[in-house]
Amino acid sequence: MKAKRVRYQLFLPEDLSQRLEALAAKPGASKSGILADALAAWLNRQAASELENRFAQRLDRLSMALGRVERDGHVLLESLALFIRYELMVQAPLPEADDAARAVGRDRFNAFVARVGEALARGHRTFEPPAPQPIGRRS
Repeated sequence: MKAKRVRYQLFLPEDLSQRLEALAAKPGASKSGILADALAAWLNRQAASELENRFAQRLDRLSMALGRVERDGHVLLESLALFIRYELMVQAPLPEADDAARAVGRDRFNAFVARVGEALARGHRTFEPPAPQPIGRRS
């Protein structure tokens, strides 16, 4: 079953018309087929461009947010690394026989891990950025 076709009358510049004639002269080619394929390709590019334009701003915002997350991660890792280096340089090692001090250290570490777990479970951040204040108001 053939698809229904609609007739159009087109006016083309002479140089474009000559190029179309040369292309249509090849075996198995027709002017209608060439123009239909060219129009379909052009319309498909336009639809893709429109879709890209619709999502470009959202993708840009997501890229910026990911950049901030990555930057924050680097700051946190660097801070943690410097803190650990500082602690290892300043704190004196415990003697092997000091079981009481080791027990206190183990309890402190377990309390620390529990505190981190609670904060993560609540979604709480220790260093929340300050909330923006309205202009003209000071607290």
